[in-house]
Amino acid sequence: MATDLAPPPTRAATKPGRRRERLTFRTALLRYRWLYLMLLPGLAYFIVFKYLPMYGVTIAFQDFLPFLGYSGSPWVGFKHFEELFNGPDFGRLMFNTLILALLTAVFVFPAPIIVALMLNELRHSVLKRSIQSLVYIPHFLSWTIVASLTYLLFSVDFGVIATFFHELLGGKKIDYVAQPDWFRPIIVFQLLWKQTGWGTIIYLAALAGVNTDLYEAARMDGAGRFRQFWHITLPAIRPTIVVMAVLTSGHLLDTGFEQIWLMTGALNRSSADVFDTFVYYMGITQGAFSYSTAVGLFKGLVGVLLIFGSNWLAKRLGQRGLF
Repeated sequence: MATDLAPPPTRAATKPGRRRERLTFRTALLRYRWLYLMLLPGLAYFIVFKYLPMYGVTIAFQDFLPFLGYSGSPWVGFKHFEELFNGPDFGRLMFNTLILALLTAVFVFPAPIIVALMLNELRHSVLKRSIQSLVYIPHFLSWTIVASLTYLLFSVDFGVIATFFHELLGGKKIDYVAQPDWFRPIIVFQLLWKQTGWGTIIYLAALAGVNTDLYEAARMDGAGRFRQFWHITLPAIRPTIVVMAVLTSGHLLDTGFEQIWLMTGALNRSSADVFDTFVYYMGITQGAFSYSTAVGLFKGLVGVLLIFGSNWLAKRLGQRGLF
């Protein structure tokens, strides 16, 4: 009965623990000053090299003349965009770019996932680390070296692989690096060789966070390796795959200037011309600064729309998305 006469608990008693104080900006800045200090170099990089140059996109709406500058050049509105969409090059550029983007999405994007899943199944730690090191190394080579190695392997005169195929199949020698039909397979092969190993780092990190107790429980329930892979491993890395897919969608029209330019020749230009190389050709070699800026701006806007669209689609499908 004594407990029934006890006073009701106070508000402070019902919510034990101290309320977290709300930090002001000055207090947070002082408390986390070293973190903010480490943030400054990256912030300065993005401001100087990413945001300040964005003012230059205004010349896409001008007939820009260097001696008149930004303020003195006449404004022409969407003239250069109309020339781009109605010009003879737009269809060819869009076709070549989308074909390379499709091949990259089909062959290059899943490759790090597959390699990471295969490495995750290895139980011998020394062998696993050795294979990881071997597949990482190509990422640190420049595209110039990769292109040089490609010419050494596939050139018609002294290419090792080209000579082997000629001796094996016979017939007329094929200059693989100069043929338009072989341009896209070589580009995909280069991307697979150079970028697959580096991409596995992200997925291996996601796989390292999987609770091993789940596998033990699945084995006790009689689940085989495939069931464990389908119901534990894949769901664990699905959020990472979705985020990487959203980020990759923003680079749909960004095929990589350096790689394409180094592999482009007079004979394979019909398959090699993409938006990246076209911007360089028109802007640097032809001096059409406004027109090339319009092409680059169009490519950038498409990338932004694709990121927002793919992120919206991911959320509609029940995934977390990027933001």
